[in-house]
Amino acid sequence: MASSPCGSSNFDCGLEIKTRSVEQTLIPLVSQITTLINHKDKPKKSEKTLCAIQRVGQAVSAAVGRFVSVGEAIATENEELKEEMGLACLEARRAGNTIAQLTDVSSQEQPESDGRGTVFSDRTGMVKAARMLLSSVTKVLVLADRIVIKQIITSRNKVLVTLDQLERVSTFQEFVQIFSQFGNEMVEFAHLTGDRQNDLKDEKKKARMAAARAVLEKCTMMLLTASKTCLRHPDCESARINKDAVFHRMRYALEQVIEIVTDSRPGGEAQSVLPLSLYTGVKDFKCKVESLRDSLYHVPVESLSAQLEALVEQMEDFTDSAYTHHEQREGLLQLCSLARQDTHALIAAWTQAQSAKAKEAPEEVELAILKACQSVSELRKELQKIAVGRASELLKHHSEHLALQALKAAGGEGNLEAVAEYARTLSEQKEQLVETCRLLCHVSGTEPLEITCIHAEETFHVIGPQIVSAAQTLALHPSSKIAKENLDVFCEAWESQLCDMALLLREISDVFDGRRGTTHSPSLTSEISASSTGDKKAYLSLPRPGKHSTNLKTAKAGKLDSEEQSTIAKLGLELRLLTSDVDSEVERWEDQEQDIARQSQSISSMAYSMYLFTRGEGLLKTTLDLFHQAEMLSEQGLQLCSHLHTFSTQLLDEEKGMILSETEKLAALCQQLQMGAKTPVQGKSATFQKVESSIQNTKGVMTVVVFLLPVCNKLLRKSKSERSSLDSPQNWRDKQLPTLVREDAVNGKSSNGFGVKSLEQHMASLTFLESK
Repeated sequence: MASSPCGSSNFDCGLEIKTRSVEQTLIPLVSQITTLINHKDKPKKSEKTLCAIQRVGQAVSAAVGRFVSVGEAIATENEELKEEMGLACLEARRAGNTIAQLTDVSSQEQPESDGRGTVFSDRTGMVKAARMLLSSVTKVLVLADRIVIKQIITSRNKVLVTLDQLERVSTFQEFVQIFSQFGNEMVEFAHLTGDRQNDLKDEKKKARMAAARAVLEKCTMMLLTASKTCLRHPDCESARINKDAVFHRMRYALEQVIEIVTDSRPGGEAQSVLPLSLYTGVKDFKCKVESLRDSLYHVPVESLSAQLEALVEQMEDFTDSAYTHHEQREGLLQLCSLARQDTHALIAAWTQAQSAKAKEAPEEVELAILKACQSVSELRKELQKIAVGRASELLKHHSEHLALQALKAAGGEGNLEAVAEYARTLSEQKEQLVETCRLLCHVSGTEPLEITCIHAEETFHVIGPQIVSAAQTLALHPSSKIAKENLDVFCEAWESQLCDMALLLREISDVFDGRRGTTHSPSLTSEISASSTGDKKAYLSLPRPGKHSTNLKTAKAGKLDSEEQSTIAKLGLELRLLTSDVDSEVERWEDQEQDIARQSQSISSMAYSMYLFTRGEGLLKTTLDLFHQAEMLSEQGLQLCSHLHTFSTQLLDEEKGMILSETEKLAALCQQLQMGAKTPVQGKSATFQKVESSIQNTKGVMTVVVFLLPVCNKLLRKSKSERSSLDSPQNWRDKQLPTLVREDAVNGKSSNGFGVKSLEQHMASLTFLESK
């Protein structure tokens, strides 16, 4: 049997490997070295064998040389790791050279001519060199990974500082300036943490990271509207409560991310352990029961009864719930009684077998084991049926969002009594959803799904009161547009979480039906793995010298299948109709090369390409093409915001307020589209969700553009008419050139793919308060 030079398939060599990129970088190296060590030591070697071994040795040595060059460049840029990284690189280079020498079999026919050893004569030397190479390369990779963690911590610290500044602002002008910086920092943090999430080996950590990042993504928009509402209504207590809750949740999510990437908690506490679910409890109970077959005298069977009682106690989440039907409660209690009866029968049979000094489990014990396992399995199935049934009923009942609509209407009417009444209704719904998430957690079947259930429970628990405080603020200021917008944002977050819960429910059902497969990360290539083919690709597991955004991986491109195309057809058709509306409006402009008209036409063309994608047609062939198009469309939209903002400076206060209000809405939608398109996802279901979200967000952008085009055209004609007696059209056109565009032109800059300039343009459009 072939042996690994490191003695372990984990390539640990004394260092813990936590990411897939590090592990995948080592796999081909281990494979090549193992090939060298385990070659058949025949007395006579063919020329073909000798050449093959030499090629492998040279490939390993060359790849290690390139690898070490990257490691040394990283060491130069990171003073705190320079000495440790330099030593590891030196060891790797030495080991690589040794392997090259040992596989140099050109003098094999005269082995005694120069006294040199080869892989054939010095197997011990080869094993030693292999161990040193794997150990040093692993150390370089783990040290480089430490730099990635440091970058995430540094990015988090910058976000926290800016978050503190945002919380203390007292003027809108100051808020806009700081929020611009905050947006850029959040984009950087989203990239770093998204890459880390995809790279983690531990599925529980990946699920926790996904939950924390989802909180940050949703809270960013909440923070914007909640802060604006507080600035607009500084003396409103409910607005302050609403804003404080958002800031608190964002800080908590930021800390969660750092706990995950550093494997620690504040104050050196141990990582939190998930509460034991009923699914896990039943699984452990069955394992212990079945172990009696092989350990008739070594398992304390009396503890089975206590373990079962602990399970029954956990079931109180089901039996004590006011929402569990009487028949379901009675059925559970009967199954519990049957499980107790079968467990006691097993204990009795086991005791009798011990008294008879049986050498192996007799037939009576075997039968008792089968009955005990069957009874707890039936109990688990009933629990799963109740939890999934309850969740399905709730989702169906709340699909029309009647309580949210009633709260919005009552708030808009300034009816505090009605708001209080509907707040109680929403609070009851929240309690039902929180409890249902807890039941789903018990039967989810996997630890990552348990974490997702806990995240859903926490989200409903937090957003419910936030919706109420936002509705109270609107009721106190019913004419406030920003208060209405703020309530809309929180209601959308609630609706979004209900959609997430429906997806979670489907995944739990898939686990029990055996339809859910394991999701794999995209394949990760490294210099070492490419050595045999001559490919030259960057180390995806290492920070790139001179770059601050590292560990970037290419997502897997995919296409929509016929079922997905059918599902998204309605959205695509709606997008197609909006592009027709934009084209029609642009045709009404006298000057279709005017900045606003030209930019709108460009956005419409991109949206039409996305529509064609939903039909399986056009130039966008894969989901990656679609997401890239969505990013480009969002950048065009943000440039349009800049043109609109400049255009508004030529208008009267009333007209200006209306244009700026719609511009702000457009900028927020573009940023949402951009961040959604940049967020990495894995798995077919998540990718389709991202496609659907991208189309939906593009629809939102197009809806605002359709509204703005005729309004701007009318105002432009009016302005030209009023100014014709004072200014020439050319002079007026010069006045409306955007300041940002001029600055970019002078500096030779343009919007980059990372979205920083786009965010700056978006933030520039937020330089105004609600004027009414």
